[in-house]
Amino acid sequence: MSDSVLNTLCQVIEQRKNASADSSYVASLHKGGLNKILEKVGEESIETILAAKDAAQSGNNEKLIYETADLWFHSLVMLSSLGENAESVLTELQRRFNLSGLEEKAQRTKHK
Repeated sequence: MSDSVLNTLCQVIEQRKNASADSSYVASLHKGGLNKILEKVGEESIETILAAKDAAQSGNNEKLIYETADLWFHSLVMLSSLGENAESVLTELQRRFNLSGLEEKAQRTKHK
């Protein structure tokens, strides 16, 4: 997998963040505010879940991939709206490489 696609997408999201809402979907999401962005993340999450259930029955993952791309995109817009980007998430995932899933979950419980 190439991280250049992810890096390029993050750059495009940042560039379009303050563009005209009439000419940029990303700008229109930012203009709508965090709640609008979160609505889209929620909507895309549900669509991804439904696509996964359909894929499990049909054996066709095409719609699952499409919906997951939408979910990732809107999640990146959400991160951007809060001053973060994919690099922050990748750093966190890398931090978890030396932990078992059970250890990581236990650490989350302690920090709540």
